[in-house]
Amino acid sequence: MIDYEHDISAIDAALLRHGMASIHLLRAGDQAALVDCGTGHSLANVKAALAHKGIAAEQLRYIILTHVHLDHASGAGAAMRAFPDAQLVVHPRGARHMIDPSKLIAGATEVYGRQAMDDMYGDILPVDAARVIETHDGYVLDFNGRALEFIDTPGHAKHHHCIWDARSRGWFSGDTFGLAYPECTVDGRAFIFPTTSPVQFDPVAMRASVERLLSRQPEAMFLTHYGKVTGVPALGRALLSRIDAHVAIARAAASAGDGRKQALLAALTAYLMDELRAHGSPLARDEAMAVWGLDIELNAQGLEVWLDTAKA
Repeated sequence: MIDYEHDISAIDAALLRHGMASIHLLRAGDQAALVDCGTGHSLANVKAALAHKGIAAEQLRYIILTHVHLDHASGAGAAMRAFPDAQLVVHPRGARHMIDPSKLIAGATEVYGRQAMDDMYGDILPVDAARVIETHDGYVLDFNGRALEFIDTPGHAKHHHCIWDARSRGWFSGDTFGLAYPECTVDGRAFIFPTTSPVQFDPVAMRASVERLLSRQPEAMFLTHYGKVTGVPALGRALLSRIDAHVAIARAAASAGDGRKQALLAALTAYLMDELRAHGSPLARDEAMAVWGLDIELNAQGLEVWLDTAKA
């Protein structure tokens, strides 16, 4: 667990490796809330963090999901059972998948297989509809006097919103403001790049969402992957540039036929390694790929879906 200012902490979600995904804990007086909840395997870390801080189960009042991709939300049902006084706050496009996760489970199982699903996500349980709060663009949640504002931020997913916390002047950005893993930080400067994972990547919408986040002049971003980053204006410029680069790489590979996926993987890897070296990171290629190799695979898959959708 990492403690930040303004009663915010990052709890490791225990996804695949340390430092892969975080769950943010907020406090407002005697109440607590989580932003994203990880997987079924994350609950033990959450309980340990709450116990360490002296927060009782009944003090956890909200579990807030940035979106319903499984690395962020598959543990929601288990968490709601563990914290019986909590309400689930979710984008209206994602609420039905939390109430009845069968389609999420079926789709992911088709991709990963049953054993891998169990290993990565654990049990994916339904959430009682009566305990679900659906947001809308501009919705404000009164979290025990601490106002949390929700804005619609498509681009990574149509069921994505980001949460503005005026107290910290920070956004809880889920995946909209990209990925910045600690291993790639150099002299306090994060290395950021977009997540274009399937199946709803939309570069125009993503750019607009990032620019909307930046327009608030935030002092910090709280990323699910991973934790708090500052120096936001520079990160925003880099992220927008790298979104454009991902699109250019996809278009260049569009005519590669059966070799399109491999062309995308090779080009994305080369591009990000060049950017990482320019950032001043000493990580060798193998070390870097151990950190974000899975993300490159998912980014390539998402770019392929985008190309096929655009062509159709």
